[in-house]
This record gives sequence, structure tokens and C-alpha cells, in this order.
Amino acid sequence: MPVLLLVAAGLLLPPGIARAQMTDLERQRLLAHMEMTSAWLIDEVTGLSPAQLAFRRAPDEWSIAQVIDHLLVVSPIYWSDLQAAVKSAPAKSLLRNSDADLLWYGIDRTFREKAIPSEVPKGRFTELGSALAEYRKHHDRLVQYIRTTDDDLRSRQVPRQASDAYQWALLISTHEQRHVLQIREIKRDSRFPRK
Repeated sequence: MPVLLLVAAGLLLPPGIARAQMTDLERQRLLAHMEMTSAWLIDEVTGLSPAQLAFRRAPDEWSIAQVIDHLLVVSPIYWSDLQAAVKSAPAKSLLRNSDADLLWYGIDRTFREKAIPSEVPKGRFTELGSALAEYRKHHDRLVQYIRTTDDDLRSRQVPRQASDAYQWALLISTHEQRHVLQIREIKRDSRFPRK
């Protein structure tokens, strides 16, 4: 009887909609990427002096402090986008990038995007320790969600990125990775303060 109920439940899905929960491998890969990127970010900025955090290569470029501030600004926005997607109805057809496309987004900084006004740094943090504590809070919430969720992330759409919700979670991590690379570019500048 339980098997018949499962089959019947599957037949009640709207046409063209198949339940596509993330696989164990997808979950492991996403968590590994998130942990790698977070550790990399924290390692790159820990111990930097106020002068190093404030250094700008050009007037129109962000400092490391502004990069961190930007990540703090977008974390709740991106989390809200993910949660809205999860609560939405399954998409009839998904306009998807491939997962590999999103991984390349984190690596390839040849195309530089400009942050939309709601996501520019707000100058809210003055001390690195408190900024990293806030960053960890947002990161840990996302990691815990991905570690434990049974939500069907693959059939939910995040319209702003034309991605499914799984890919949006991956994009959150690859977005951080892009900014880690930006921080490394700032630190390689010959004028970057020694301390």
C-alpha cells in the first residue's frame, strides 16, 4: 500500500514537473565549495591592519574593507532570494545556467560587474573582528540549511539569475570566491601597505 501511495503522489504533480531534490553528491560538493571559499576569505583578511583594509588601488575601486562590507550587505539579500525561491511553486521550465557556468563565474574575473545600488558597501563595519563574526553568522546559517534541507532546490527558480535554487546557493559561494580573488588583487598591488 505505501508504494501505491508514493506512485499516486508522484502522479499528482503537474505535467512536466518532476521532483528533483539535490543528490548526496551535490550536497557534498556544495558544502565543500562553501567551506573552501569561507576559509579562503577569512585567511586572506585575518591580521590585516586598518591601513591595509582601507587601501584603494584607485578612487573608483573598492578597498578590502568595502569588499567585506559588500559581502555583509548581500548576505541577507541572497538568503531572502533563496528562501523566496524555495517557497515558490515548482517552475514549469527552468532557464538554467549549468553548474559549471556558475563555478566559472567564481574563477573568471575578466568580466567585472558593478554592484547594483542596494548591494554597494554601506560603511557599516569599523572593526574586522566584528565584521568576520557577522560574516560567519550568515555563512553558518546557509551551511546549516544546505546540510539539513530536504527542500527541492532543483525545481525552484531564482528569477534574478535564471538559475535553480541549488545553483543560487552555489552562486552565493562563487560570488564570495570572486571577491576573494579581488582581495588578492588588491594585496598584490605594489603600493599595498606593508602593515
